[in-house]
Amino acid sequence: MNNSNQIYKPISKRTKASKSLKGFTLVELMISLAIGLILFSGVMSIFVGMRTTTAETSSYGELQENGRFAISVLTDDLLNQNLWGDYPGTFGIANLTKIPAAPGNDCVGGGVNNATFPLAVGHFRTLWGQTLTAAQPNPLGCFPTRSKISVGSDVIQIKRVIANPLTVLSAGNYYLTTNTVTGGIFPFGGATPVLDNARTWKYQHHVYYVRDETVGNNVVPVLMQGRLANFRMGFAPVVDGIEVIRFMYGIGPESTGVVSRFVSASTMDEVLWDNAVGTRILAVKIYVLARSIFPDNKYQNTNTYQLGNLALPVNDNFRRLLFSSTVTLYNASVDSW
Repeated sequence: MNNSNQIYKPISKRTKASKSLKGFTLVELMISLAIGLILFSGVMSIFVGMRTTTAETSSYGELQENGRFAISVLTDDLLNQNLWGDYPGTFGIANLTKIPAAPGNDCVGGGVNNATFPLAVGHFRTLWGQTLTAAQPNPLGCFPTRSKISVGSDVIQIKRVIANPLTVLSAGNYYLTTNTVTGGIFPFGGATPVLDNARTWKYQHHVYYVRDETVGNNVVPVLMQGRLANFRMGFAPVVDGIEVIRFMYGIGPESTGVVSRFVSASTMDEVLWDNAVGTRILAVKIYVLARSIFPDNKYQNTNTYQLGNLALPVNDNFRRLLFSSTVTLYNASVDSW
């Protein structure tokens, strides 16, 4: 009896232990899975939302940066348009003792005297613009070969000297030596005009327009800049994602210096480009439409953007921001400073 009791008690303990080990029922398992899926879907929706917001914020940040940089570049050039060092007044061949031959790949705009350097005919145009069309994709004759222009965007050319006088000159550039009476333009390595109380400035001719570049399956708009370098007009991209540049020219009487109206390049009076009459170009409104580099299939853009007198409707998957600025042309409103 003692032996059987010793055997029976351990068996009784194991049986009680086995009865206490219970698993999940099917109902409990299904409830747990449902709760887990709800929590997982919530986490995933938050993650996707944060990722979308981050991508959108990054895209608009890039648009802000590109648009503001383009506005800054164009504004700086327009502020210094028609600046000729120490020489005041109307700039042209009658005021110069020396003028070099035209640079290579010269950009020649509308009018009889609208090349890089003044000619012996008509008034020298230091500011000129035109709206680009499919029928006239290269109005200055100097754009790179097979340049895919942005139709409806403007081209603008600006002539000036770089704002600071120089004592050390560099190869491949043109320079203007002036005093308050006269001046002379010469290339690096050429004879410097001998003038009393003169200083020397770097001569510059800038051209801006928008070109479309094909990148994979996408077309990327690029703001291009033409400038004098190595004794020729050469072009290079300034910033990607600039779809349209547009300019409205503020016209007003020279006597008051107050703008009376703004007109587009396509409706501009040809005489006003010469700034040789009592009415002049006193200011320029700049419009820059920045576009995202790549489309976002989750975003539909059906806005209409107003660039001066141009209403531009779109219907695609690109984000855009419109920038504008008004620049007063101080060097155009007076004959001396």
